[in-house]
Amino acid sequence: MKKRLIAIALVLVMVITLSACKGNTPNEPEPTTNPDGPTGEPVDGGEIVIGISTDLETSLDPHVSSSSAGTREVLFNVFEGLVKPDPDGNLIPAIAEDYVVNETADEYTFTLREGVKFHNGNEVTVGDVVYSLTHAAGLDTGTPLVKELAAIASVEAKDDKTVSVKLNAPDTEFIAYLTTAIVPEGVDQNKEVVGTGPYKLVSRKVQESVEFEKNNDYWGEPAHLDKVTLRVIDNAETLVMSLKSGAIDMATRLIASQVAELDNMTILEGSSSAVQALYLNNAVEPLNDVKVRQALCYAIDKQAIIDLAFDGHGNLLGSSMYPAFKKYYVEELTNYYEYSPEKAKELLKEAGYENGFTFTITVPSNYQQHVDTAQVIVEQLGQVGITAKINQVEWATWLSETYQGRNFEGTIVSFDSHWLAASGLLARFQSDNGKNMINFNSAEFDAKYKEAISTTDDATKVAAFKECERILTENAANVYIQDVGSMVAIGKNFAGYQFYPLYVCDFSKIYKIAE
Repeated sequence: MKKRLIAIALVLVMVITLSACKGNTPNEPEPTTNPDGPTGEPVDGGEIVIGISTDLETSLDPHVSSSSAGTREVLFNVFEGLVKPDPDGNLIPAIAEDYVVNETADEYTFTLREGVKFHNGNEVTVGDVVYSLTHAAGLDTGTPLVKELAAIASVEAKDDKTVSVKLNAPDTEFIAYLTTAIVPEGVDQNKEVVGTGPYKLVSRKVQESVEFEKNNDYWGEPAHLDKVTLRVIDNAETLVMSLKSGAIDMATRLIASQVAELDNMTILEGSSSAVQALYLNNAVEPLNDVKVRQALCYAIDKQAIIDLAFDGHGNLLGSSMYPAFKKYYVEELTNYYEYSPEKAKELLKEAGYENGFTFTITVPSNYQQHVDTAQVIVEQLGQVGITAKINQVEWATWLSETYQGRNFEGTIVSFDSHWLAASGLLARFQSDNGKNMINFNSAEFDAKYKEAISTTDDATKVAAFKECERILTENAANVYIQDVGSMVAIGKNFAGYQFYPLYVCDFSKIYKIAE
């Protein structure tokens, strides 16, 4: 890893020079040969050990465990909502077998599926659904646990199979939020994790491991593996060594440099379905000046980052939307800021920073892809007189200080969409949104976002969301970089892994191959 980063520094100036002579073009996603890995007859039973770079959150209550994408990725296997996503990006029936939306898009009515059981053996009832949505929406406490459900005005059981969810205002995207977990009434999820998914949690050792076993009473297509163990390995090099030695069977969200030496594994390539950016605190000087933020956008060569730090794997982005959301993705924003050190210097001079400035980029140390990106950016910004310093912190510190405390200048991470909805990527940039860690404040953005979620006309909604993306780009809210190429390393005796357009790892599809 150190040798590779030295190489990055040595060739960076040459790449910058070459890039200045040509425009950047977005990478087209490369087709993956046999994306599900090797083929063979599935063998039901057995177990798999999966390495993860961060431990799950302290609370595994699905209505409060929302700040960590990694936790949500895993709990997908334990909990289900009235609907759930599939690998093709569709929302399909889950605990509900069917639903209808009224003409004004402010009432959703669900018919529950018969015979769905919780992991404790009890059948799901309309009472459990009413409790789950009422509690998650904060109708019983006044404080929503799932902020997106704050739009709910009431949840009512029409009969023993039918539930009505009424909203305070029309929202044609609201169905995506009803992937929110349905849990049994009266069970404290901090003491007993109980869902309806294909796997149930059986044990956990904090900072060490988490174990799941197959739910034999699952209502849908049963899982193949009997047992799944997650092993927490927060050091990137140790994770790779564990894969090489066979100590673990699989790891996800890897980058090209990590898989280069894994000849003993099958390597699958897809998209991380997340927006990697240099996220900027718009409320601190000098980043509160739009010209300074625009200068950063012109000073950073995104294609060079992909080429140097990711061996060419990744898709350039220009705003807070990735290609998997085809309906809302605005490709022409990708090159809105073409790499131009000269333009960056002009803007810095206009903003009163002709001699540059110094700022700190905070990076969670357990995510090698973000550390590598920061290394390249530091060198690139130096070319226009900006001194960037890297502050590597542990994930827990990043969550508390950077994300929740908003105590940072710049940070490099990837934000995903918790939901199969454009709002999942754009809602956080509303001026009053609690997740607006960059302190972006735009009345124009707020108005367009409100228009997007309130209209019942699909064309109007799409146009308004695209306008939100344009506003973020024009105001240089952040320096958008890429949808990082995501690689999965899995033992050659396993198959069935599937990529989703969300941050999800579906254990139930993985199986052992007959020898």
